[in-house]
Amino acid sequence: MDLSKLLNPSSVRFIGQTTSKKRLFQDIGEVVAAAHGVNASVALEGLQERESMGPTGVGHGIALPHARLHSLDRIVGVFMRLEKPLEYDSVDRLPVDLVFALFAPKDSGVDHLKALALVSRTMRDESICTKLRANSDPAKLYAILIESRAPQAA
Repeated sequence: MDLSKLLNPSSVRFIGQTTSKKRLFQDIGEVVAAAHGVNASVALEGLQERESMGPTGVGHGIALPHARLHSLDRIVGVFMRLEKPLEYDSVDRLPVDLVFALFAPKDSGVDHLKALALVSRTMRDESICTKLRANSDPAKLYAILIESRAPQAA
């Protein structure tokens, strides 16, 4: 699995400002609806339900919100770079500016975990995060993410 299977160019955005985590989740819902055909309110509800179990802010300015939805037949993602970092209740209490949301079918099992691990590994790479933070063009952000985890030749 690679990030090009989860993202498409229209699922990557630069957001000038968002006022709250709820507003961020609404924005994510709108993007996943436009880019992947997922119902925006179902996506929002799924993100809020998962977040109620514990914050998905993993530290270092990164959040990985995710949800399992009945309406999906494959795993899809949304990436957002926030111009103004947002208070998020992250584990390190730092605000978030890089958000990679994942949506998986309810019965995706291990595939959901594999996708989450791939995204987590990618977002832990300091050089990738530095490049992401240095760009606001969604096409460049998409290219950085896709190139970051391209399959490596042996």
